[in-house]
Parts: sequence; C-alpha cells; structure tokens
Amino acid sequence: MENQLIEGCKKGKRQAQKELYETYSRKMMGVCLRYVNDKETARDLLQDGFVKVFTNIKSYSGVGSFDGWIRKIFVNCALEYLRKLDVLRETTEFNDTIELLYSDTSVVSDLSVMELMNLIQELPIGFRTVFNLFAIEGYSHKEISEMMNITESTSRSQYTRAKQLLQRRIYKLYGIKR
Repeated sequence: MENQLIEGCKKGKRQAQKELYETYSRKMMGVCLRYVNDKETARDLLQDGFVKVFTNIKSYSGVGSFDGWIRKIFVNCALEYLRKLDVLRETTEFNDTIELLYSDTSVVSDLSVMELMNLIQELPIGFRTVFNLFAIEGYSHKEISEMMNITESTSRSQYTRAKQLLQRRIYKLYGIKR
C-alpha cells in the first residue's frame, strides 16, 4: 500500500498525494509541535514539509524506511525555521561538569506520553531542540552541532540541562522533594 502511494506521488497523482498527506499529517504535525510550541507555526511547517516531500519524492530510493525519510524532511523544516529566527544562537556553552540527578524511574513510568510531551514543549527552545534531536530523533551530538551550527559541547550541555529541567518539573508535578 505504501509503495503504491509513493509511486503515485512520484507520478504526480493528486489522489496519492492526498492519501499520503492523510496518512502522515498527524504524525508529522507531532514532529512539528515538538520543535515549535505555536500551533499556527506548526501548521505552516507541516505545509512546508509536505511541499518538500512532494517536490523531492522522486529522490526517495526505497532504501531505508519511508517514515524515516519523511520525518527527516520535517525535522529539517523545523530546524530551518528556527535558524531563520536565530533562536538557536541563544544557547550558551557550559564546559563545567554538571552533576546529574538520577530520576526515579517509577515516577517517569507514571507519566503519560501527553504529560511528558507537554513538559518537553515547555523547555526553552534551545534545550527543547537539542533534546528532541538527541533523545527522540536519535542524532549524535556531532550531527546536532553541525545541524545547529553550535559546538558539540554546547549540544551536550543543552541536552544535560534539558534533562535536569525536565527532572525538576517531573518532581514538582508529583510533589517529590529532592
């Protein structure tokens, strides 16, 4: 079914494009919302992403998952948007070591996916972007540094600080004293 949709889109068939959009739009909207916390901006990114998908679909060779290919397009759209705003430059470097608190796994397992996503959405934009790229999308700090035009140490410190802030917010949510 997916291969037929892809082939139909490669041939420019509107029905195939519509079905592909309907199949992936919710999931890709979730990707967009992980990077921007404004629904209107996320909708704009969703539209931009699908324009890029349909424009570049002929370059999809079938190697690797289509889901991964399309997700990468949407992540890149979000990063392009954030780069234009230059908000990623607001991140600061911290070379000192930061003591990590170890979270109570029973508390984390009690969180719903929606609660966790809302907590991630509340992170400052630099923290949120690095956290999403590293923890959710699976990019390395080296890749993130190249994508965001920051140093690897900045990527690591932003990720560490994002985890710490998330942990404090989870503890606060559950009334845990640390």
